[in-house]
Order: sequence, then structure tokens, then C-alpha cells
Amino acid sequence: MEIGQKVKVFRLRDRVSPPIVKRLGQVGSILGYKVTDGGGIGVVVQFDDDFSTWFFEDEIKPV
Repeated sequence: MEIGQKVKVFRLRDRVSPPIVKRLGQVGSILGYKVTDGGGIGVVVQFDDDFSTWFFEDEIKPV
């Protein structure tokens, strides 16, 4: 996955806050990457309303 690519949130691994649950099924653009505490890589996604948060790579898919 590359910066600027459009992705859709299709699942959530963990319990998250309501503003993030609301993003399930929405499409956003990859803004950057985040190193997670387990040594993995997360993907920062920005949505049309300028809200951004990060997801694990297996929670999003390209559109």
C-alpha cells in the first residue's frame, strides 16, 4: 500500500471508540505509516472530513 492510495476500512481488530467504529465501511486515503508497539506497521488513513487515525494493514483494503 502506498501513500495517497484509496482504502476502505472493512474490519476492526480491537474494541475502539465510537468515532473510529463510525469509519467502518468508509473510504479514505493513506496519509502515512505508524510503527506499532509490537514492531508491526500501521497505516494512517485520512477521511474526507479531515479525520485521521491509524489501522492495522489487515483492517483495510484497496478500493
